[in-house]
Amino acid sequence: MNENQKICLEKTINSSYKNIAGIVVLKNGKTVYENYFNGYTATNKLHVFSVTKSIISILIGIAIDKGYIKSINQKVLDFFPDYPVKRGEKTIQNVTLKDMVTMTVPYKYKSEPYTEYFTSHNWVNSALDLLGGKGKIGEFRYTPLIGPDILSGILVKTTGQSVLDFATEYLFSPLEIDVEGNVIFRNKEEQLAWYKEKNVRGWVADPQGVNTAGWGLSLTPIEMAKIGQLYLDEGMWKGKQIISKEWVDESTKEHSRWDKLPYGYLWWVIDNKEHIYAALGDGGNVIYVSAKKRIVVSIASLFMPSAKDRIKLIKEYIEPMFD
Repeated sequence: MNENQKICLEKTINSSYKNIAGIVVLKNGKTVYENYFNGYTATNKLHVFSVTKSIISILIGIAIDKGYIKSINQKVLDFFPDYPVKRGEKTIQNVTLKDMVTMTVPYKYKSEPYTEYFTSHNWVNSALDLLGGKGKIGEFRYTPLIGPDILSGILVKTTGQSVLDFATEYLFSPLEIDVEGNVIFRNKEEQLAWYKEKNVRGWVADPQGVNTAGWGLSLTPIEMAKIGQLYLDEGMWKGKQIISKEWVDESTKEHSRWDKLPYGYLWWVIDNKEHIYAALGDGGNVIYVSAKKRIVVSIASLFMPSAKDRIKLIKEYIEPMFD
């Protein structure tokens, strides 16, 4: 990395990517760049929005590895035997776990009913109530918040632990990631305030204590980079297999697609040939992994609507620094 490239990157961030709080770049497992902006430091956590989905994908994989879940092809309703299916509802009965993690399931709404959902007492049941309808299984439909919580419900049902406890035992503790308990909102105002808070902590949960699957996790840029490195090293961390290589391979290859962008198991596939994939969250939160170049880039950002494309920033300014 030469000084001119570094100056150019930071000038670009300060002019065009003003909501970035921190960037960590790993090459061959070593930190080659780390910097913080907007008054943030290495210890500040940020809400990483949909990056949470990719963490849930890892947890589903671990649950399968450990035999808590038999197969990714299990029907979703197998995990909820007490859920009352309404008469004539056939679609929901055929949805599999694989359909859920590839975002190829239909829902009974055109736009997500946030107020109704967040004011409900049980977010997993609310998501199940909205699952199905007249759409077809197999067609990509990205669901930002409502829907993925079914996966949290499945983890709780199969492991007998909260999502956070299971994650702490099998993923966070081995990687020395510290997530400080549940965040439960009592009203809309608390939720909106949390979105704007500078130094958030923990993992959002519903009134039942079930952690969110589509958003709501807070991490530091270093913690995000550790997740990327775990995947780059095919599930190995300090000589221990945290998640099977098979799950890493399957979850980072194309199973569905949104327009021209392929999708794995709650991971975006940026380039099939180069084997580049990413966890992407609203506001410009990213864990980017390039298997060919042995690079991991994590970018943590403050929320802003329609944030500029981080993949462009990585490809044009960050990757060339370490070729």
